[in-house]
Amino acid sequence: MKAAFFMKNGGPEVMQYGDVPDPVAGPGQVLVDVHAASVNGADWKVRAGSYAPITKFPYVPGRDFSGVVSALGEGVKDFKVGDPVFGVVEQIADGCYAEKLAIRSAIVARKPDSLSHVEAAALALIGLTALVSIEDTLKLKRGETILIQGGAGGVASFAIQAAKHIGARVISTASATNLDYVRKLGADQIIDYNAQDFTKVVSGCDAVFDTVGGDVAMRSFTVLRPGGRAAFIASGPNAPASPRTDATSLRPKVGRDRPHLERIVALVAGRAVRVPEIKTYKLSDAVAAHRVSEGRHFRGKLVFKVR
Repeated sequence: MKAAFFMKNGGPEVMQYGDVPDPVAGPGQVLVDVHAASVNGADWKVRAGSYAPITKFPYVPGRDFSGVVSALGEGVKDFKVGDPVFGVVEQIADGCYAEKLAIRSAIVARKPDSLSHVEAAALALIGLTALVSIEDTLKLKRGETILIQGGAGGVASFAIQAAKHIGARVISTASATNLDYVRKLGADQIIDYNAQDFTKVVSGCDAVFDTVGGDVAMRSFTVLRPGGRAAFIASGPNAPASPRTDATSLRPKVGRDRPHLERIVALVAGRAVRVPEIKTYKLSDAVAAHRVSEGRHFRGKLVFKVR
């Protein structure tokens, strides 16, 4: 099968396009003909060697996908060949930048006809991450105020809409070119982070959701009310230590399961959340897609259209 892969860690230029061995559905797995796979920050971090060392090559990145079931492993009863599905692979396995993917059926969800494969792939990991962060980790409630950092990004854009659906007041940060985009997502207040210091104009928040990391993450603690909580997904595997004894620092545990994927579908179907802005690429253009993703100055999602 054709795939985008790398043979060594490095910059975007190490991405290649060519043939790799076909996967086989094992017990409890389905084999999926991949139609679309999205690009996530974790993909280029794996490629760059920022996580655990890669020891087996060729390595095919990619964490979320949409496609059609083409074969069933032993014991699979919940799908049949021809079913459209989407999902996010296990945390210890990537492999979505390819024409075929083997994945445990229990963590896959049926793709609704109302979503294209490109749209479903774009929503899978960002929706899963946003819901686990906003609903499960921060436990955001109606009437609370939340600051969501980096509002134009995929996870943050979903989180803004999920927070508004709950009934929270949402403040977000974005660059000047993305202010209107974030406003249309439903944010009540948007701060141009190049023109204003958010710590000077925001205070008393019940919660913060940070998708940026670095200095932004640590300064986010200053806007919390006493007893506030903050969740971080761009500061490594552990939450940064809170510099305040009266503020809680949390790292969402983004597992893989069907119920969260089905909740994504329900929120989109109910028009509580809309599909993000999407730019598509061919798998053979993985170098270009990674350069854009690593630059971190795009909005919405980058998606490979595989078929």
